[in-house]
Amino acid sequence: MPPQQLKPLATFQPPCNARTWLSTPHPHLPLLATACSDKTVRIYSLQNFQQQATISGGHKRSIRSCCWRPNSVGESVLATGSFDASVGVWKRWEENAGAGGEVDFTGRGLAGGGDGEEDEEWRLEVILDGHDSEIKSLQFCPTAPLLATCSRDKSVWIWEELDDGENFETMAVLQDHEGDVKCVGWHPAEQVLASGSYDDCVRLWREDVDDWGCCALLKGHGGTVWWVEFEGVEVAKNLKEGAESEERKGWLEEREKSGPRLITCSDDKTIRVWRRQPKEKKEGGQATGMPSIWKNRDFEEHWFEEAQLPLVHDRPIYAVNWSRKTGRVVSTGSDGKIVVYEEVWRTGDVEMTDDVNGRKNLTEWIVVADVENAHDVFEVNHVVWLERCDKGKRFEGEEVVVSTGDDGEVKVWTLD
Repeated sequence: MPPQQLKPLATFQPPCNARTWLSTPHPHLPLLATACSDKTVRIYSLQNFQQQATISGGHKRSIRSCCWRPNSVGESVLATGSFDASVGVWKRWEENAGAGGEVDFTGRGLAGGGDGEEDEEWRLEVILDGHDSEIKSLQFCPTAPLLATCSRDKSVWIWEELDDGENFETMAVLQDHEGDVKCVGWHPAEQVLASGSYDDCVRLWREDVDDWGCCALLKGHGGTVWWVEFEGVEVAKNLKEGAESEERKGWLEEREKSGPRLITCSDDKTIRVWRRQPKEKKEGGQATGMPSIWKNRDFEEHWFEEAQLPLVHDRPIYAVNWSRKTGRVVSTGSDGKIVVYEEVWRTGDVEMTDDVNGRKNLTEWIVVADVENAHDVFEVNHVVWLERCDKGKRFEGEEVVVSTGDDGEVKVWTLD
């Protein structure tokens, strides 16, 4: 049995009467946005687990995904991606946020509003059209004014935000995938984008001169790649604290040269961690090899599979999330399970090596908690870590897991 337990804390009220796809926490307010099949996004409070507002009227079909723009000051900006092939960008002023972080969603005191109507609270700023089919995922870039979207039409689009979000310009349309593109995720420190697809592959994209191109192709999964996500910049605290030996310190320093790793999950019931191979510096700073007409010599990157997490799921895995605080990973999928993993130092003789440079892999992943039938008989579409904000918080910085399911419910879980 895993050493810890996931226990239900609360269910956000009221639940949706249709399937819920994904929930994402606000970057700095105690709020959660949930994308719903009833063409709405529900805004919930993380302080009392009650619905605070409903965003509606912008889409003709199910809202499959939503994301907050990071680093917004004085306003909240939410992007929504729908099965109607369009993207909506919504804004709401935060002038009425209370000293304790509470937000009044009545509409009173808002710039341009006052009668409490939902369309006064959240303003539809712009609709982005261009995709030919259902939008499956979208994500704002944390380091630049860019928005990435992906679709069943096998394409990834990159949009540049102009005029503080009032307009967007198409920067690139990336069409190298051979199937439905399920998910996109930005690198936390570089303008590098990852995408996972029905073609069983992961592609990494970045800008080269005046155009975006694929800088790495990751193969290994034996089924649709449902989710891609980079880890945070910081190394997990437990690994830093456990690096007493010179071997561990040196290994950790070497791994840090790769930058944040990438985690992916798939129809093949596996979760894989990928790491970038640091490039060797050439003498005099000159690269070798024949010049390319359209790529600079340092464009292509080599990523390799560093690890696979324990095989726990019985059916396709739909989502994973990497905690920015602890480095733990949580996963969920078609089997209704929620599983928490932790990376720990190996003990004893380490025989496992990676397949690139022959060096020992000094860490392994273990299961620390799991729960079955998290949403009864229904599939769970998404899980995410977030900081606990309710009055029952047991310690500063405590994290909880939020799961989103086909039953229309969004649930909160504590790790004991």
